Amino acid sequence: MELLSGLLSALLGGSKGRTRVMEERALEVYDIIRSIRDPEKPSTLEDLEVVSESCVTVEGLDEESFLVIIRFTPTVPHCSLATLIGLCLRVKLQRCLSFKHKVRNLSATAILDT
Repeated sequence: MELLSGLLSALLGGSKGRTRVMEERALEVYDIIRSIRDPEKPSTLEDLEVVSESCVTVEGLDEESFLVIIRFTPTVPHCSLATLIGLCLRVKLQRCLSFKHKVRNLSATAILDT
């Protein structure tokens, strides 16, 4: 009985630890992308509320790699630069992230699966 309860607590504790790692990775991603400048304006994506902390989620693919999902909202509906913003996000993450990842950008006007 003790062995079973020990295994259960280890499993539950492990999932909490894994969730914390995902949250830390999401904050790392947000810190990287929030300073990207809008292609048409002198403001950052964070200033324009194109991205926010809540728009970034990270899921585990395996022990060493992660799926990064970014949901961003362009400043105007049917923004012609939504694709460019998605590309900027992807390139910035490829250059700056310290862990293996796959990126999926989701826009309110277009879905970019990169």
